[in-house]
Amino acid sequence: MIWNEHFESMDREELRKKQGERLKEMVDRIYYNVPFYRKKLQEIGMEPGDIKGIDDLRHLPFTTKQDLRDNYPFGLFAVPLSEIVRVHASSGTTGRPTVVGYTRRDINLWSEVMARTLYAAGASKEDIVQIAYGYGLFTGGLGVHYGTEKVGATVIPISGGNTKKQIQLIKDFKSTVLACTPSYALYLAEAMEDEGISPKDLDLRVGIFGAEPWTENMRKEIEDRLSIKAIDIYGLSEVIGPGVSSECEQQNGLHVFEDHFVPEIIDPETQKVLPEGETGELVFTTLTKEALPLLRYRTRDLTVLNYEKCECGRTSVRMQKCLGRSDDMLIIRGVNVFPSQVESVLLEMSETQPHYLLIVDRVNNLDVLEVWVEVNSQFFSDEIRKLESLTARIKGNLESTLGIGVKAKLVEPKTIERSMGKSKRVIDKRQL
Repeated sequence: MIWNEHFESMDREELRKKQGERLKEMVDRIYYNVPFYRKKLQEIGMEPGDIKGIDDLRHLPFTTKQDLRDNYPFGLFAVPLSEIVRVHASSGTTGRPTVVGYTRRDINLWSEVMARTLYAAGASKEDIVQIAYGYGLFTGGLGVHYGTEKVGATVIPISGGNTKKQIQLIKDFKSTVLACTPSYALYLAEAMEDEGISPKDLDLRVGIFGAEPWTENMRKEIEDRLSIKAIDIYGLSEVIGPGVSSECEQQNGLHVFEDHFVPEIIDPETQKVLPEGETGELVFTTLTKEALPLLRYRTRDLTVLNYEKCECGRTSVRMQKCLGRSDDMLIIRGVNVFPSQVESVLLEMSETQPHYLLIVDRVNNLDVLEVWVEVNSQFFSDEIRKLESLTARIKGNLESTLGIGVKAKLVEPKTIERSMGKSKRVIDKRQL
Protein backbone atom coordinates (compact mmCIF):
# COMPACT_ATOMS: atom_id res chain seq x y z
CA MET A 1 0.00 0.00 0.00
CA ILE A 2 1.19 3.55 -0.77
CA TRP A 3 -0.24 6.51 1.13
CA ASN A 4 0.81 9.31 -1.26
CA GLU A 5 1.41 7.67 -4.61
CA HIS A 6 2.11 10.95 -6.41
CA PHE A 7 5.21 11.78 -4.38
CA GLU A 8 6.29 8.33 -3.22
CA SER A 9 6.29 6.92 -6.78
CA MET A 10 7.32 10.08 -8.63
CA ASP A 11 9.67 9.88 -11.60
CA ARG A 12 13.14 10.72 -10.29
CA GLU A 13 13.78 13.53 -12.75
CA GLU A 14 10.46 15.11 -11.82
CA LEU A 15 11.37 14.67 -8.14
CA ARG A 16 14.75 16.37 -8.58
CA LYS A 17 13.04 19.29 -10.28
CA LYS A 18 10.60 19.60 -7.37
CA GLN A 19 13.47 19.37 -4.87
CA GLY A 20 15.31 22.16 -6.70
CA GLU A 21 12.27 24.44 -6.57
CA ARG A 22 11.78 23.77 -2.88
CA LEU A 23 15.49 24.21 -2.12
CA LYS A 24 15.44 27.68 -3.71
CA GLU A 25 12.43 28.63 -1.59
CA MET A 26 14.03 27.20 1.55
CA VAL A 27 17.35 29.03 1.10
CA ASP A 28 15.48 32.26 0.47
CA ARG A 29 13.53 31.71 3.69
CA ILE A 30 16.54 31.04 5.91
CA TYR A 31 18.63 33.82 4.36
CA TYR A 32 16.12 36.50 5.26
CA ASN A 33 14.72 35.01 8.50
CA VAL A 34 17.63 33.29 10.28
CA PRO A 35 20.67 35.50 11.03
CA PHE A 36 22.83 32.42 11.66
CA TYR A 37 22.27 31.13 8.11
CA ARG A 38 22.51 34.56 6.51
CA LYS A 39 25.97 34.96 8.06
CA LYS A 40 27.01 31.47 6.96
CA LEU A 41 25.93 32.05 3.37
CA GLN A 42 27.53 35.48 3.23
CA GLU A 43 30.81 34.00 4.48
CA ILE A 44 31.00 31.81 1.37
CA GLY A 45 29.72 34.56 -0.91
CA MET A 46 26.33 33.00 -1.70
CA GLU A 47 22.89 34.55 -1.98
CA PRO A 48 19.49 32.89 -2.54
CA GLY A 49 19.56 33.82 -6.22
CA ASP A 50 22.66 31.65 -6.73
CA ILE A 51 20.61 28.47 -6.22
CA LYS A 52 19.50 27.15 -9.60
CA GLY A 53 18.62 23.54 -8.73
CA ILE A 54 19.19 20.62 -6.41
CA ASP A 55 22.75 20.11 -7.71
CA ASP A 56 23.73 23.36 -5.99
CA LEU A 57 23.07 21.79 -2.60
CA ARG A 58 26.63 20.48 -2.35
CA HIS A 59 28.00 24.04 -2.43
CA LEU A 60 26.07 25.10 0.68
CA PRO A 61 27.39 25.02 4.28
CA PHE A 62 26.69 22.29 6.84
CA THR A 63 24.72 22.55 10.07
CA THR A 64 25.73 20.59 13.19
CA LYS A 65 24.12 19.71 16.50
CA GLN A 66 26.54 22.18 18.10
CA ASP A 67 25.01 24.95 16.00
CA LEU A 68 21.62 24.16 17.56
CA ARG A 69 23.15 24.26 21.04
CA ASP A 70 24.95 27.54 20.32
CA ASN A 71 21.63 29.09 19.24
CA TYR A 72 19.65 27.71 22.22
CA PRO A 73 16.73 27.93 22.60
CA PHE A 74 15.05 29.58 19.60
CA GLY A 75 17.90 31.18 17.63
CA LEU A 76 17.46 28.99 14.53
CA PHE A 77 13.70 29.41 14.28
CA ALA A 78 12.65 30.95 10.95
CA VAL A 79 9.25 32.17 12.17
CA PRO A 80 8.17 34.29 15.16
CA LEU A 81 7.20 32.45 18.34
CA SER A 82 3.58 33.46 17.75
CA GLU A 83 3.55 30.93 14.86
CA ILE A 84 5.11 28.10 16.89
CA VAL A 85 2.42 25.66 18.07
CA ARG A 86 4.70 22.95 19.49
CA VAL A 87 8.18 22.68 21.02
CA HIS A 88 10.08 19.44 21.54
CA ALA A 89 13.60 18.93 22.87
CA SER A 90 16.28 16.27 23.18
CA SER A 91 18.95 16.02 25.84
CA GLY A 92 22.11 18.10 25.40
CA THR A 93 25.71 17.30 26.26
CA THR A 94 25.84 19.66 29.24
CA GLY A 95 22.23 19.66 30.31
CA ARG A 96 21.24 22.17 27.62
CA PRO A 97 18.74 20.45 25.32
CA THR A 98 18.48 20.66 21.57
CA VAL A 99 15.22 22.52 20.95
CA VAL A 100 12.98 22.02 17.91
CA GLY A 101 9.82 23.89 16.99
CA TYR A 102 6.80 23.26 14.77
CA THR A 103 4.28 25.50 13.06
CA ARG A 104 0.77 24.23 12.37
CA ARG A 105 1.89 23.35 8.85
CA ASP A 106 4.92 21.48 10.24
CA ILE A 107 2.61 19.37 12.41
CA ASN A 108 0.56 18.57 9.30
CA LEU A 109 3.77 17.63 7.45
CA TRP A 110 4.82 15.40 10.35
CA SER A 111 1.41 13.71 10.31
CA GLU A 112 1.74 13.17 6.55
CA VAL A 113 5.17 11.48 6.64
CA MET A 114 4.13 9.33 9.60
CA ALA A 115 0.98 8.30 7.71
CA ARG A 116 3.28 7.21 4.88
CA THR A 117 5.36 5.27 7.43
CA LEU A 118 2.33 3.43 8.77
CA TYR A 119 1.03 2.61 5.29
CA ALA A 120 4.47 1.39 4.23
CA ALA A 121 4.37 -1.00 7.20
CA GLY A 122 1.02 -2.33 6.00
CA ALA A 123 -1.18 -0.47 8.49
CA SER A 124 -4.50 1.16 7.59
CA LYS A 125 -7.58 2.74 9.17
CA GLU A 126 -8.72 -0.77 10.12
CA ASP A 127 -5.86 -1.11 12.61
CA ILE A 128 -5.54 -0.50 16.36
CA VAL A 129 -2.12 1.03 17.03
CA GLN A 130 -0.64 0.73 20.53
CA ILE A 131 1.99 3.45 20.96
CA ALA A 132 4.54 2.48 23.61
CA TYR A 133 7.04 5.20 22.69
CA GLY A 134 7.46 7.91 25.31
CA TYR A 135 5.29 11.00 25.11
CA GLY A 136 6.46 14.48 26.20
CA LEU A 137 9.51 16.38 24.96
CA PHE A 138 10.70 13.20 23.19
CA THR A 139 9.28 13.26 19.65
CA GLY A 140 8.56 9.52 19.35
CA GLY A 141 5.14 9.13 20.94
CA LEU A 142 3.37 12.17 19.52
CA GLY A 143 4.91 11.68 16.06
CA VAL A 144 3.45 8.20 15.69
CA HIS A 145 0.23 9.40 17.34
CA TYR A 146 -0.45 12.12 14.77
CA GLY A 147 0.39 9.81 11.86
CA THR A 148 -1.99 7.16 13.20
CA GLU A 149 -4.82 9.66 13.46
CA LYS A 150 -4.05 10.90 9.93
CA VAL A 151 -4.44 7.35 8.61
CA GLY A 152 -7.68 7.02 10.55
CA ALA A 153 -6.55 4.08 12.66
CA THR A 154 -7.40 3.75 16.36
CA VAL A 155 -4.75 5.10 18.75
CA ILE A 156 -3.92 3.60 22.13
CA PRO A 157 -1.58 6.28 23.59
CA ILE A 158 -0.22 4.21 26.49
CA SER A 159 3.35 5.64 26.27
CA GLY A 160 6.41 3.72 27.52
CA GLY A 161 6.76 1.30 30.44
CA ASN A 162 3.98 -0.23 32.58
CA THR A 163 4.55 -3.62 30.99
CA LYS A 164 1.67 -5.47 32.66
CA LYS A 165 -0.77 -2.82 31.46
CA GLN A 166 0.76 -2.96 27.95
CA ILE A 167 0.11 -6.70 27.77
CA GLN A 168 -3.39 -6.34 29.18
CA LEU A 169 -4.34 -3.74 26.56
CA ILE A 170 -2.79 -5.76 23.73
CA LYS A 171 -5.09 -8.61 24.77
CA ASP A 172 -8.23 -6.70 25.73
CA PHE A 173 -8.17 -3.98 23.04
CA LYS A 174 -6.97 -6.44 20.36
CA SER A 175 -4.09 -4.19 19.24
CA THR A 176 -2.84 -5.02 15.75
CA VAL A 177 0.16 -2.68 15.49
CA LEU A 178 2.81 -2.13 18.18
CA ALA A 179 5.02 0.98 18.08
CA CYS A 180 8.00 1.05 20.47
CA THR A 181 11.76 0.53 20.62
CA PRO A 182 12.91 -2.89 19.39
CA SER A 183 14.50 -3.71 22.75
CA TYR A 184 11.19 -3.03 24.52
CA ALA A 185 9.39 -5.26 22.01
CA LEU A 186 11.65 -8.14 23.06
CA TYR A 187 11.09 -7.28 26.71
CA LEU A 188 7.33 -7.45 26.12
CA ALA A 189 7.76 -10.81 24.38
CA GLU A 190 9.65 -12.16 27.36
CA ALA A 191 7.05 -10.82 29.81
CA MET A 192 4.28 -12.47 27.78
CA GLU A 193 6.13 -15.77 27.86
CA ASP A 194 6.47 -15.49 31.64
CA GLU A 195 2.68 -15.02 31.85
CA GLY A 196 2.07 -17.99 29.58
CA ILE A 197 0.62 -15.84 26.79
CA SER A 198 1.08 -17.14 23.26
CA PRO A 199 1.45 -14.52 20.49
CA LYS A 200 -0.74 -16.75 18.35
CA ASP A 201 -3.64 -15.88 20.68
CA LEU A 202 -3.14 -12.15 20.05
CA ASP A 203 -4.13 -9.90 17.15
CA LEU A 204 -0.71 -8.23 16.77
CA ARG A 205 0.63 -8.50 13.23
CA VAL A 206 3.00 -5.51 12.71
CA GLY A 207 5.64 -3.77 14.80
CA ILE A 208 7.00 -0.29 14.00
CA PHE A 209 10.34 -0.06 15.75
CA GLY A 210 12.94 2.69 15.94
CA ALA A 211 14.75 5.19 18.23
CA GLU A 212 17.71 2.83 18.75
CA PRO A 213 20.03 0.70 16.61
CA TRP A 214 19.05 -2.95 16.05
CA THR A 215 20.28 -5.82 13.95
CA GLU A 216 18.73 -8.27 11.48
CA ASN A 217 19.21 -11.01 14.09
CA MET A 218 17.20 -8.93 16.55
CA ARG A 219 14.49 -8.44 13.92
CA LYS A 220 14.26 -12.21 13.41
CA GLU A 221 14.00 -12.80 17.15
CA ILE A 222 11.23 -10.20 17.53
CA GLU A 223 9.30 -11.63 14.59
CA ASP A 224 9.64 -15.19 15.88
CA ARG A 225 8.70 -14.40 19.48
CA LEU A 226 5.80 -12.03 18.74
CA SER A 227 4.60 -13.56 15.44
CA ILE A 228 4.64 -10.17 13.72
CA LYS A 229 6.39 -8.39 10.86
CA ALA A 230 9.01 -6.01 12.34
CA ILE A 231 9.44 -2.75 10.41
CA ASP A 232 12.40 -0.41 10.94
CA ILE A 233 11.76 3.36 11.04
CA TYR A 234 14.25 6.23 11.28
CA GLY A 235 14.00 9.80 12.43
CA LEU A 236 15.65 12.46 14.49
CA SER A 237 14.12 15.37 16.35
CA GLU A 238 16.14 18.00 14.51
CA VAL A 239 14.84 16.93 11.08
CA ILE A 240 11.18 16.24 12.07
CA GLY A 241 11.12 13.36 14.58
CA PRO A 242 10.08 9.85 13.48
CA GLY A 243 8.99 9.86 9.85
CA VAL A 244 12.21 10.79 8.04
CA SER A 245 12.45 7.32 6.49
CA SER A 246 10.81 3.93 6.87
CA GLU A 247 10.95 0.40 5.58
CA CYS A 248 8.11 -0.94 3.47
CA GLU A 249 6.86 -4.52 3.72
CA GLN A 250 9.79 -5.63 1.52
CA GLN A 251 12.10 -4.85 4.48
CA ASN A 252 14.92 -3.97 2.10
CA GLY A 253 16.08 -0.49 3.11
CA LEU A 254 14.31 2.54 4.56
CA HIS A 255 12.53 4.81 2.06
CA VAL A 256 13.48 8.47 2.60
CA PHE A 257 10.59 10.90 2.04
CA GLU A 258 12.66 12.91 -0.42
CA ASP A 259 10.05 15.47 -1.34
CA HIS A 260 10.60 16.87 2.17
CA PHE A 261 14.07 15.67 3.25
CA VAL A 262 17.04 15.48 0.85
CA PRO A 263 19.72 12.97 1.91
CA GLU A 264 23.41 13.10 1.03
CA ILE A 265 26.30 10.83 1.97
CA ILE A 266 29.58 12.58 2.79
CA ASP A 267 33.04 11.55 3.88
CA PRO A 268 33.01 12.64 7.56
CA GLU A 269 36.67 13.67 7.36
CA THR A 270 36.83 15.55 4.03
CA GLN A 271 33.11 16.53 4.05
CA LYS A 272 32.98 15.76 0.31
CA VAL A 273 29.85 14.16 -1.18
CA LEU A 274 30.46 10.47 -1.91
CA PRO A 275 29.28 8.55 -4.99
CA GLU A 276 26.19 6.35 -4.84
CA GLY A 277 26.80 3.04 -3.07
CA GLU A 278 29.61 4.24 -0.80
CA THR A 279 29.33 4.24 2.97
CA GLY A 280 29.56 7.58 4.73
CA GLU A 281 27.86 10.06 7.03
CA LEU A 282 24.19 10.81 6.40
CA VAL A 283 23.30 14.49 5.87
CA PHE A 284 19.77 15.89 5.59
CA THR A 285 18.36 19.14 4.22
CA THR A 286 14.74 19.94 5.10
CA LEU A 287 12.90 21.41 2.12
CA THR A 288 9.48 22.25 3.50
CA LYS A 289 9.74 22.80 7.26
CA GLU A 290 8.76 26.28 8.39
CA ALA A 291 9.77 26.63 12.05
CA LEU A 292 13.20 24.99 12.00
CA PRO A 293 14.50 24.54 8.45
CA LEU A 294 17.92 22.86 8.45
CA LEU A 295 20.57 23.12 5.75
CA ARG A 296 22.76 20.03 5.28
CA TYR A 297 22.38 18.78 8.85
CA ARG A 298 25.10 16.29 9.79
CA THR A 299 23.41 13.36 11.54
CA ARG A 300 26.68 11.53 12.34
CA ASP A 301 24.93 8.28 11.34
CA LEU A 302 26.83 6.09 8.88
CA THR A 303 24.89 4.40 6.08
CA VAL A 304 24.57 3.76 2.32
CA LEU A 305 21.95 5.05 -0.14
CA ASN A 306 20.29 2.91 -2.82
CA TYR A 307 18.48 4.73 -5.66
CA GLU A 308 17.03 1.66 -7.41
CA LYS A 309 13.24 1.41 -7.63
CA CYS A 310 11.83 -0.82 -4.89
CA GLU A 311 9.61 -3.83 -5.60
CA CYS A 312 6.84 -2.06 -3.64
CA GLY A 313 6.58 0.57 -6.41
CA ARG A 314 8.17 3.44 -4.51
CA THR A 315 10.90 5.32 -6.36
CA SER A 316 12.31 7.12 -3.31
CA VAL A 317 15.90 6.47 -2.29
CA ARG A 318 16.42 3.82 0.39
CA MET A 319 18.94 4.06 3.19
CA GLN A 320 20.50 0.99 4.72
CA LYS A 321 20.15 0.37 8.46
CA CYS A 322 22.63 2.69 10.15
CA LEU A 323 26.03 1.02 10.43
CA GLY A 324 27.38 3.10 13.31
CA ARG A 325 28.33 6.65 14.23
CA SER A 326 31.04 9.08 13.14
CA ASP A 327 31.14 10.55 16.67
CA ASP A 328 31.05 9.18 20.21
CA MET A 329 27.29 9.37 20.74
CA LEU A 330 25.48 6.35 22.15
CA ILE A 331 21.78 5.63 21.72
CA ILE A 332 20.44 3.98 24.87
CA ARG A 333 16.71 3.20 25.12
CA GLY A 334 16.04 5.85 22.48
CA VAL A 335 18.01 8.57 24.30
CA ASN A 336 21.16 10.20 22.91
CA VAL A 337 24.01 9.91 25.42
CA PHE A 338 27.43 11.52 25.06
CA PRO A 339 30.42 10.67 27.29
CA SER A 340 30.99 14.43 27.61
CA GLN A 341 27.67 14.65 29.49
CA VAL A 342 29.06 12.33 32.15
CA GLU A 343 32.29 14.30 32.29
CA SER A 344 30.41 17.57 32.83
CA VAL A 345 28.58 16.07 35.83
CA LEU A 346 31.74 14.70 37.41
CA LEU A 347 33.65 17.96 36.96
CA GLU A 348 30.99 19.74 39.03
CA MET A 349 31.49 17.36 41.97
CA SER A 350 34.46 17.82 44.31
CA GLU A 351 34.45 14.16 45.38
CA THR A 352 35.04 12.70 41.90
CA GLN A 353 37.76 12.63 39.24
CA PRO A 354 36.94 13.24 35.56
CA HIS A 355 38.02 9.64 34.90
CA TYR A 356 35.10 7.39 34.11
CA LEU A 357 33.95 4.43 32.06
CA LEU A 358 30.55 3.85 30.47
CA ILE A 359 29.58 0.20 30.21
CA VAL A 360 26.52 -0.43 28.04
CA ASP A 361 24.90 -3.84 27.94
CA ARG A 362 21.59 -5.41 27.01
CA VAL A 363 20.01 -7.30 29.90
CA ASN A 364 16.66 -9.04 29.48
CA ASN A 365 16.45 -7.30 26.09
CA LEU A 366 16.69 -3.80 27.60
CA ASP A 367 19.71 -1.50 27.38
CA VAL A 368 21.42 -0.79 30.72
CA LEU A 369 24.10 1.79 31.44
CA GLU A 370 26.63 1.44 34.25
CA VAL A 371 29.03 4.30 34.93
CA TRP A 372 32.28 3.61 36.77
CA VAL A 373 33.50 6.72 38.56
CA GLU A 374 36.87 7.35 40.19
CA VAL A 375 36.62 8.96 43.61
CA ASN A 376 39.21 11.40 44.96
CA SER A 377 41.47 9.69 47.49
CA GLN A 378 40.39 11.92 50.40
CA PHE A 379 36.77 10.93 49.83
CA PHE A 380 37.32 7.20 49.27
CA SER A 381 36.31 5.97 52.70
CA ASP A 382 35.77 2.60 54.32
CA GLU A 383 32.58 3.96 55.80
CA ILE A 384 29.84 2.28 53.81
CA ARG A 385 27.19 4.88 54.64
CA LYS A 386 29.28 7.71 53.18
CA LEU A 387 30.02 5.76 49.99
CA GLU A 388 26.35 4.81 49.58
CA SER A 389 25.35 8.46 49.99
CA LEU A 390 27.93 9.59 47.41
CA THR A 391 26.85 6.84 44.99
CA ALA A 392 23.22 7.92 45.28
CA ARG A 393 24.15 11.58 44.65
CA ILE A 394 26.26 10.73 41.59
CA LYS A 395 23.46 8.50 40.26
CA GLY A 396 20.91 11.28 40.76
CA ASN A 397 23.07 13.90 39.04
CA LEU A 398 23.81 11.60 36.10
CA GLU A 399 20.16 10.62 35.64
CA SER A 400 19.07 14.26 35.76
CA THR A 401 21.54 15.17 33.00
CA LEU A 402 21.25 12.06 30.80
CA GLY A 403 17.51 11.57 31.11
CA ILE A 404 17.74 7.79 31.64
CA GLY A 405 18.27 5.40 34.55
CA VAL A 406 21.92 4.76 35.42
CA LYS A 407 23.78 2.38 37.70
CA ALA A 408 26.73 4.17 39.33
CA LYS A 409 29.76 2.29 40.62
CA LEU A 410 32.52 3.95 42.66
CA VAL A 411 36.08 2.77 42.06
CA GLU A 412 39.36 3.66 43.77
CA PRO A 413 41.65 6.39 42.41
CA LYS A 414 43.77 5.41 39.36
CA THR A 415 41.67 2.26 38.78
CA ILE A 416 40.43 3.25 35.32
CA GLU A 417 43.01 2.74 32.59
CA ARG A 418 44.76 5.90 31.34
CA SER A 419 45.68 6.53 27.72
CA MET A 420 48.22 8.78 26.06
CA GLY A 421 45.91 9.16 23.09
CA LYS A 422 42.14 9.32 22.94
CA SER A 423 40.72 7.90 26.17
CA LYS A 424 38.58 4.79 25.93
CA ARG A 425 35.43 5.98 27.63
CA VAL A 426 32.90 3.40 26.42
CA ILE A 427 32.59 -0.37 26.50
CA ASP A 428 29.51 -1.35 24.49
CA LYS A 429 28.68 -5.01 25.04
CA ARG A 430 25.46 -4.94 23.01
CA GLN A 431 25.33 -7.03 19.84
CA LEU A 432 24.36 -4.16 17.52
